[in-house]
Amino acid sequence: MRIILLSGGSGKRLWPLSNEIRSKIFLKLLPTGDNRRESMIQRVCRQLEQAGLLSSISIVTHHSQIELTQNHVGDQIPILGEPYKRGTFMAVGLAASYLYSKLQMDLDETICVIPVDLFVESDFYKLLRQLPEVLAQSCSNLALIGTVPNHPSTQYGYIVPKESGRKDYLNVSKFVEKPNEKIAASLISENALWNCGVFAFSLRFMLSCLTSKGLPVDYEQLIKRYELFPVTSFDEEVVEKTQQCVVVPYDKAWQDLGDWRILPNYLGNHVIGKGHISNDSFHSHIINELMYPIHVIGLSNIIVAASPDGIIVANKDESNQIKEIVKEWRTPMYEEKRWGRYQVIDYSTIETEIGTITRKVELLPGKNTSYHLHQNRSEYWTIISGSGEFILEGTKYSIQTGDVVQIPLGAKHAVKAISPLEYIEIQIGKNLLEDDKRRIAMTWEEIIKYCNVTG
Repeated sequence: MRIILLSGGSGKRLWPLSNEIRSKIFLKLLPTGDNRRESMIQRVCRQLEQAGLLSSISIVTHHSQIELTQNHVGDQIPILGEPYKRGTFMAVGLAASYLYSKLQMDLDETICVIPVDLFVESDFYKLLRQLPEVLAQSCSNLALIGTVPNHPSTQYGYIVPKESGRKDYLNVSKFVEKPNEKIAASLISENALWNCGVFAFSLRFMLSCLTSKGLPVDYEQLIKRYELFPVTSFDEEVVEKTQQCVVVPYDKAWQDLGDWRILPNYLGNHVIGKGHISNDSFHSHIINELMYPIHVIGLSNIIVAASPDGIIVANKDESNQIKEIVKEWRTPMYEEKRWGRYQVIDYSTIETEIGTITRKVELLPGKNTSYHLHQNRSEYWTIISGSGEFILEGTKYSIQTGDVVQIPLGAKHAVKAISPLEYIEIQIGKNLLEDDKRRIAMTWEEIIKYCNVTG
């Protein structure tokens, strides 16, 4: 069995901690039990490793999140980058074409798709191991896992079985997508299950779905035409149109942590970061990524979340309105990269069409940026702590606290941290966009070889 982890989404309901690049799955908020915190994607990968399934997974995400994904899960897991966001059907199709044309998987291999924001206990993953046998026994094209509802929610889709009584799997009668509360209650009376977005099928079946829509099954061909494909979901294109379909019930805890009503209940503390909540404030939480303290006095059932992107103060029951308020993303003020992270401190315009951006950059020890150049800006760095190696136009220098580095427009450069390295970076130029970067080499070994300097 091969597992496809679908990673993506913007997570606007968790603004301002989430942004266009750092979606909810990358927020390191969940306690691990050893005084550390992990992200949703780290938790899922840890649980898959405990279940002995980590070596079977591939991750599909948008290309803009590849580096951030590597920062959270390492570089041992294959990560497939979508050049454009085209919905879950194309994401699954891309992974299937990769397994077929790149890894040359057997057509009868069972493929299991799970969302990366799955929040369940470890015993859930035992069900994944049963899915190949369920497909074989039921002679079905598709097997799902459905969780037993504990209330008539309007936030989830429902799977209605044809019969009841079996414990291993049930034949599916129909699917109902996010009904109102009255219909949801009626569906539960029919033994309906919540659709938690877990699907299993054979590789042959998914390739036939692509072929039936006139889509290529070769990975490279699919990538070349990706921009032309419509945005559509796996549920719409496959699940709801598959007649031979079964569902495996799961009767233990399953949760969607995608908004401020639910997520704070799983944080372990009422205050993360600098702040304090008064004793007469009940069921309130603070999550503060800023250096300034936040105090909540006499207010109950509220969420206060602060990041470089903004601040939200909301009654938890009404907090989902933020999704409508933040309809368009602005340039992220905070971003994690494969080598570390940065935070925008200030940005301004100093002359006509000339702007400046000031960032605090932190590199992890042993990590390096790519060897690259910028066509629209020059940069000035002040090293505020740590030590490292810096290469500018093929010449290598040692850098340490107090050093100042000047990078002219168009100059090729890279930096590697020896110890944790922090510097203030000032960008000056036109069109100060993150994608103003032409990469030449990625690893430090490749950079050293390209520049013909000693390591």
